[in-house]
Amino acid sequence: MIRRPLPLTAALAICLMATASARAQAPAEDDINEALEKAIKASVAKVAPSVVQIETQGGTELISTGERGMQVRKGVGPTTGVIVSEDGFIISSAFNFANKPSAIFVTIPGRTAREPATVVATDHTRMLTLIRVKTDGKLPVPTAAPKKELQVGQTAVALGRTVINLDDKELKQSPVLSVGIVSALNRIWGKALQTDAKVSPTNYGGPLIDISGRVQGILVPASPRDENVLAGTDWYDSGIGFAIPLEDINGVLDRLKKGTDLRAGLLGITMQGDTFSPPVVSAIQPDSAAAKGGILAGDTIVAIDEKPVASQAQLKHQLGNKYDGDEISVTVKRGDKTEVLKNLRLSASLTSFTPPFLGILPLRDDPEMGVEVRYVFPKSPADAAGIKVGDRITTVQIPGMMKPQQFSGRDQFSAIVGKLPPGTEVKLEVQRAAGGQVDPIRVKLGVLTDEVPEKLPATASARKALEPRKGQNAPAPKKPEKKPETGLLKRATAARENEYYVYVPDDYDPNTSYSLVLWLHPVGKGKEKDMEAFRDAWEDYCSANHLIIVAPTTESEKGWQGTDTDFVSQAVRDTMAQYTIDTKRVVAHGMGVGGQMAYYLGFQSRDLFRGVATTGAVLASPAKDNIAGQPLSFYLVAGGKDPLAKEIADTKTRLLEKKYSVAHREIPAMGHQYLEIKTLAELVRWLDSLDRI
Repeated sequence: MIRRPLPLTAALAICLMATASARAQAPAEDDINEALEKAIKASVAKVAPSVVQIETQGGTELISTGERGMQVRKGVGPTTGVIVSEDGFIISSAFNFANKPSAIFVTIPGRTAREPATVVATDHTRMLTLIRVKTDGKLPVPTAAPKKELQVGQTAVALGRTVINLDDKELKQSPVLSVGIVSALNRIWGKALQTDAKVSPTNYGGPLIDISGRVQGILVPASPRDENVLAGTDWYDSGIGFAIPLEDINGVLDRLKKGTDLRAGLLGITMQGDTFSPPVVSAIQPDSAAAKGGILAGDTIVAIDEKPVASQAQLKHQLGNKYDGDEISVTVKRGDKTEVLKNLRLSASLTSFTPPFLGILPLRDDPEMGVEVRYVFPKSPADAAGIKVGDRITTVQIPGMMKPQQFSGRDQFSAIVGKLPPGTEVKLEVQRAAGGQVDPIRVKLGVLTDEVPEKLPATASARKALEPRKGQNAPAPKKPEKKPETGLLKRATAARENEYYVYVPDDYDPNTSYSLVLWLHPVGKGKEKDMEAFRDAWEDYCSANHLIIVAPTTESEKGWQGTDTDFVSQAVRDTMAQYTIDTKRVVAHGMGVGGQMAYYLGFQSRDLFRGVATTGAVLASPAKDNIAGQPLSFYLVAGGKDPLAKEIADTKTRLLEKKYSVAHREIPAMGHQYLEIKTLAELVRWLDSLDRI
């Protein structure tokens, strides 16, 4: 269809009409804005009498964060709370009491005197603390917005009482406010709603309210990756803020009023793959709800409390609102059968798994049945039983097995033995390197050692990584169509938002499995020249010991953030997809803040990392429990002249309490600096022995 131009008179008429319409709309928009402003002021005025100001005195000045293991200085200004019971109970963010203050004072709107308050209880999974003041009258309690009425796009107003005005002793002035919307629901594994209103230490503990003056939730710092009172503080004023629905808080208020601290209920399982993978159980913690309830390794969880789950993320959402002591039902698929396991009582703590130790290093990339012994640790159970270098372990029989079982390679053998407790007696059949006869051997497993061999055999691999394994139906790894790139390579994520370096030795052999070292640089050391210097220090080791380095970069003045986790992990996974990487020897290595990030990645990405190596870095957050089937080892270095040396030694103690293998080295002449040659060489040997059994 041909469009004809309008006559001039018609065009003028339309222009005049549009001008008149615009003039008419301007007052209408002004009216709408004025009405919205009045509504917001009215909603704030409605809830303001229940928004209190909290001041603290004493306590520690420095607090440890959860995500990066860093220390922050606690602010000294006032914070905010919300009255939740007319007899003096006030809810606030646990962040406001993270420094364990010796005194707490509350100013209630309309009253001139500050009231002393005491901590009643803390909800550790939702980062909330309940305090109480004595009152001789009924205090105003706000109305909770029903969760069923919360919708994305609703107006949300964040309030805080942190501004001190000496002329306003009765808090007659309105709280400070920030206007936004509810931007997402069921965040932080189903525990929080998300808003783009400004949320920061200036209003943590304050309410997020709707246009009717009802409280949608209590503002807290939060992170999907960690449960810690400071987790998520690095996101403040970023357009991503979180609030715990007041309806949920009211649901557990009676338990908190009794002085009961609430903690997350743990099922006690480890799963295969990442967040979006099916929830297949790979390991079970001893004495956990899963162990007592009958969940088995290899089960696929298909429902929690009869609500279907199809991924690990959905499973975490279903468990996110559960507390210690809560009972759940779990539906599992086991082979062709589906079974409902009822009355599994969740627990707040798990028994750390003590890894067993046979005392051998296997020859890698060997497609034959069984495991050839590459190295025997002196004075280990294997050494005591007479196992020698070059022997091949052909069968294993553990308690409960009716007969000896053959296995295909290191990973299958490790999966069988690695989940047994120390002290378990296993039966092995060993084909001797000298003579070829097969001997039956009984050996009692010991405790995983922190010993680093002084010297290892030069031959670590059979160089047959791309050949199909005997005894396995899985196809052989795909051979690369062309020679992979080598040298120092600069790469970027798919979205081109983040950059990282990869160093691959020039003599890279895809038939040999390589260890992967993730280098997390200290603050300000992420330039290309810094990466080249790190490459120069490691180059000879990479060639001689089959190592590949992945070095992400960050230009943040604060160093690594918890929000960098996804990008860093993806850089590692992309590299693993392009080169032959030994999954038993993937290590997060860092210095200073980079070392703190290495700790965090080691605990948060158990399916990816098998070791954490740090220098000049402290683990400031609590160490998580050791998990059967996903061993994690540590190599810690401190300079004797480093002010952090004592705290690094304390890190070792806390890791040992959780049953981890920890090699700790304090170099007397070293300060806060990178490794000298002798220690670097030992670190490489530690990397080379991470696949010990």
